Amino acid sequence: MKRLHGDNEVQSRRRFLGGLSAGISGLALQSLLQGTSQADETWQPPDGKPHFAPRAKSVIWLFMRGGVSHMESFDPKPALTRYAGKTIAETPYGKVQDPEKLKRVRVVVVNDANGQQRNVIFPLQVGFQKYGQSGIEVSDFFPHIGSCIDDIAVIRSMWTTDDNHGAQVQFHSGRHTLDGRFPTIGAWVNYGLGSLNDNLPQFVSMGPRFFDRRDGHYLGPAYDAVPLKIDPANPLPYARPELDVTAREQQLEFGLISQLNRLNALTYPHDNALRARIKSYELAYRMQTAVPKLIDFTGETASTQALYGLDDAKTKPFGMQLLAARRFVERGVRFVQIMHGGGAAGAWDAHSKLKSNHTKLAGEVDRPIAGLLNDLKLRGLLDETIVVFATEFGRTPGSQSSDGRDHHPHGFSVWMAGGGLKGGIAHGTTDEIGFHADEDPHYVTDVHATLMQQLGLDARRLEVPGQKRLEIDFGTPIRQIIA
Repeated sequence: MKRLHGDNEVQSRRRFLGGLSAGISGLALQSLLQGTSQADETWQPPDGKPHFAPRAKSVIWLFMRGGVSHMESFDPKPALTRYAGKTIAETPYGKVQDPEKLKRVRVVVVNDANGQQRNVIFPLQVGFQKYGQSGIEVSDFFPHIGSCIDDIAVIRSMWTTDDNHGAQVQFHSGRHTLDGRFPTIGAWVNYGLGSLNDNLPQFVSMGPRFFDRRDGHYLGPAYDAVPLKIDPANPLPYARPELDVTAREQQLEFGLISQLNRLNALTYPHDNALRARIKSYELAYRMQTAVPKLIDFTGETASTQALYGLDDAKTKPFGMQLLAARRFVERGVRFVQIMHGGGAAGAWDAHSKLKSNHTKLAGEVDRPIAGLLNDLKLRGLLDETIVVFATEFGRTPGSQSSDGRDHHPHGFSVWMAGGGLKGGIAHGTTDEIGFHADEDPHYVTDVHATLMQQLGLDARRLEVPGQKRLEIDFGTPIRQIIA
């Protein structure tokens, strides 16, 4: 092989590799290019080791797009039914004399959620039952999750500031969309921890994304999620070669890359970007074998498949994603992000017909999520895997369109399970009608901080030069739910 020299060699190799990337349909593996877009080219990313002993290895992040009603899921408010049809001002809540609470009531009456008045109390649209030894109440929309409540820590006092669906970005990054674009929690975990499986990406995403489809931002595309569609018949469409090539031909292609890399290892020892690209293409090749095997469910027992709802057309699509998630973390993937609820805003956005909306959507996710929790527990994986159930905000106590609820960022619920967290606990409260997070309020980055704590990461040690983070970006671990 004729050896090239100097800058011409580097440029020729980059053109060759660029052409090769097109040959594997792009593979979105710019998202795996380690260290090519750092704010400072001399900055080296973390060594991949936890900063202190971790309690968990992986995260399964379940996000319900659109805004699940906290009052019809995990934070029952019987006062809504008691005061139904009255305005907020007519309730005892609207007549309090305490100056601080009175200040809040004025916010309710004058400037609700999107600047609209939603002051007529809308009654609860579902019943609640107590579950488990803890006796925590869960709505009848989620009976299967309710059956797992003793393994779950419900946080009933979340708050955020974005009153529209940019709150999806805010929940993931901690920043309002008007602030710019910042790394998501999945990107930070990807950035901070080393790989547990060199044949699979560290961070994968399934389901409909929010309008910002990036994760790494100033960390670089190396830390974006790799998007996957769980279709066993077509498991990795963007990784297939555009032209018909045999496995042997692909081996020869990647072998040639390795030879080129070795030829120049001594001459260009600091060409980190090129080495990163080569590493990403090698991972692309390995993924072509690893991913199809991973989402081939034929080896799973019928009882396991039924646990995830694969025997029901209603629950099968989400259930397949959750079964894939279990198989991913079982094989060492760090962060699995699954979004539920299509459409621009997200299907859970129940401005009208809330009862039918939540009945349908909860019916799609309730059984598979409970199946995931039970399966992880049965396999001993729940101890090292954190499952998060989140949404961007809640819904208003007042009605909209007569039978719906508006966006509500002032108080809402999420839950977490596994990975050294307590089960059978309901932490924090909203007020009597579910308006404000009153007791132990938590901004969205407190969820991030809790994950980082359990994964053994100190977020402050992950800062990138030139990208100083605000105190609120780090959040505070929710110590009350940590075992």
